[in-house]
Amino acid sequence: MKTFMDHSFMLHSKTAERLYNEHAKDLPIIDYHCHLPPDEIAEDRIFSNMTKIWLDGDHYKWRAMRANGISERYCTGDASDRDKFMKWAETVPQTLRNPLYHWTHMELQRPFGIIKLLGPDTADEIYGKCNEMLQMPEYSAKNIMRSMKVELVCTTDDPADSLEHHIRLKKEGFEVKVLPTFRPDKSMALEVPEIFNGYADRLGEAAGISITRFDDMITALQKRHDFFHQQGCRLSDHGIEHFYAEDFTEKEIKKAFDTVRSGKTAPMELVLKFKSAMLIHFAMMNHEKGWTQQFHVGALRNNSTRMFRELGADKGFDSIGDYEMARPMSKFFDRLDMGNRLTKTILYNLNPRDNEVMATMAGNFNDGSTPGKMQFGSGWWFLDQKDGMQKQLNVLSNMGLLSRFVGMLTDSRSFLSYPRHDYFRRILCNMIGEDIEKGEIPGDMELTGSMVRNICYRNARSYFGFDL
Repeated sequence: MKTFMDHSFMLHSKTAERLYNEHAKDLPIIDYHCHLPPDEIAEDRIFSNMTKIWLDGDHYKWRAMRANGISERYCTGDASDRDKFMKWAETVPQTLRNPLYHWTHMELQRPFGIIKLLGPDTADEIYGKCNEMLQMPEYSAKNIMRSMKVELVCTTDDPADSLEHHIRLKKEGFEVKVLPTFRPDKSMALEVPEIFNGYADRLGEAAGISITRFDDMITALQKRHDFFHQQGCRLSDHGIEHFYAEDFTEKEIKKAFDTVRSGKTAPMELVLKFKSAMLIHFAMMNHEKGWTQQFHVGALRNNSTRMFRELGADKGFDSIGDYEMARPMSKFFDRLDMGNRLTKTILYNLNPRDNEVMATMAGNFNDGSTPGKMQFGSGWWFLDQKDGMQKQLNVLSNMGLLSRFVGMLTDSRSFLSYPRHDYFRRILCNMIGEDIEKGEIPGDMELTGSMVRNICYRNARSYFGFDL
């Protein structure tokens, strides 16, 4: 029987161990999609305790705690930080076979060096020891990133954001590059006039113009897109339920905008046309600058109306949706491709039934201009676990070129999430090692080792055009 989470964790052959240790283990990290707060990096935050760095904002853990019968008071409520940690420790033993069990103990091992299992009997000791270490300079936000060999991160930022913290970090010469990502979802959300109009005012203020017409909206977004580019941004990101590809006219889009800007609700038919037009505008901006655009599709959000009203969004009440994907996605990409305005693109799906759809759709629009121009992205959210990663890797292998894959990301708000890159690297090395052991691919370690290094690091470095 193997020891839990030893040096060979998730590596089930000597070949897999060799691939990991010689070609993946010590590579730097390019975390090209995350939700780290840039102000906490700029301020080099020292976290007062483990709850602040580990539990706050983590809806994965909150969902598990609720499923374990833990009151909301210990998730998002007013319980003390210590009590929240104790309730999480009470939940951890119940997460066996959930990826949270692996992530929890990987994140205790690195950076804290703790190999004990977390549970009610060890909670006090682990909480106290970790809290002591968190007060040391080497456990500040920046130093955790350094210790994890992070080379670059891309945060997720609204077009109206000032990017003041990114600018500060660049001026200070922080050796880990912290770049923004352009996330314009709010500028598409025409459904609720009050919310949209408030956002349009904020965007106009950031761009230095008054937004009264649709053309003003596009001008403001273009100005912010230009500003983001000046600050090193090379990616956009779009969190949408499904692709919007309705036929529209300029007259219809302006009518939808004017209706909502006057405080009235636009018909859903016009709202969908507006969303379709906005996606095209963003895609053309991205193509003009040679950016990579990311599409995260398929989430059914805020399912519990009661909890949404009480707590707001992003509190762990979202799930996988079952939207139509293929036809509108094809129409959207084809519209751009026909005008030669389709830039590098990464597709992330939340419903595993869509894996082959995404992978084959990406293949439709590769044109030989860039290796791996159209990417079937890594397992996302509910698929960001062993089974989801294996399925993504297998589908990409079967339907495309795994060798051109740009690899893993954290998609996290926590400075302790970097072991997810190690998790992915172990899974990848184990899969390739297994193929070698079975004689299904050559035992040429330079060939397969180079492939591992490319997927885990080098492909991302070359694909995104970062100045590293």
